[in-house]
Amino acid sequence: MKLEYITPNWPVPKNIQCVTTTRSGGCSPQKYYSLNLGGHIKDDPKHVEENRNLIKKDLQLPSDPMWLDQVHGSSVLSLDENPSNNTADAAYTNKAGVVCAVLTADCLPVTFCDRAGVHIAIAHAGWRGLVNGVLENTLQSIPVANEKIMCWLGPAIGPKKFEVGEEVVEQFVTIDEMHKNAFFEQINKKYLADIYQLARNVLTKHNVQDVYSNDHCTFRERKKFYSYRRDGETGRMATLIWKNTDLYQA
Repeated sequence: MKLEYITPNWPVPKNIQCVTTTRSGGCSPQKYYSLNLGGHIKDDPKHVEENRNLIKKDLQLPSDPMWLDQVHGSSVLSLDENPSNNTADAAYTNKAGVVCAVLTADCLPVTFCDRAGVHIAIAHAGWRGLVNGVLENTLQSIPVANEKIMCWLGPAIGPKKFEVGEEVVEQFVTIDEMHKNAFFEQINKKYLADIYQLARNVLTKHNVQDVYSNDHCTFRERKKFYSYRRDGETGRMATLIWKNTDLYQA
């Protein structure tokens, strides 16, 4: 089975590369079948290493990705500063050849690029990260006006499958009444949450005008994506973004 990827539908400069992996083409067995890239779960570390080497070779990555120790927080790691640890849920760089990455299995991966193709960033945006400001903090890490930044919302759980309690709704609405447009009350007094809309709300509020999405659902697309909500113990996809060169050299 060959490796397959989801590619963004955004008009970034030609020096920018970005993909989300799928389940296809790896060596992990059973629950992790087959291209699991998460090293923090119960898959054999040898399988994870082999899968990571597979995508590095297949994508011709310029370096090993910086794999973050994700904690559903809002910290942003600058990869231009030789960080001493990797605990963060977002990463930024302006260096060519540096690969930013996040792992997901329902949470929303968000990639950032300025129109000039100089600055790139990525964020792991589950609902907790969104409440805590991971997207706002990522925008603040990029030293250009937000109007010059475009974003891509990668594959995440869809709005018909992401059920949350009233306490989650209250946290978002307390931050901004606008977030009411992302929740739909059910008969059981639970709510269906649209994590794509929540991200769009945050980004548009902060003057990001160009937001793109392929509108996948990791829960419903079983053959293509891992889903923690669907399967519990499962693997992880990776979303990667990097610059092959500086634009003026491309």
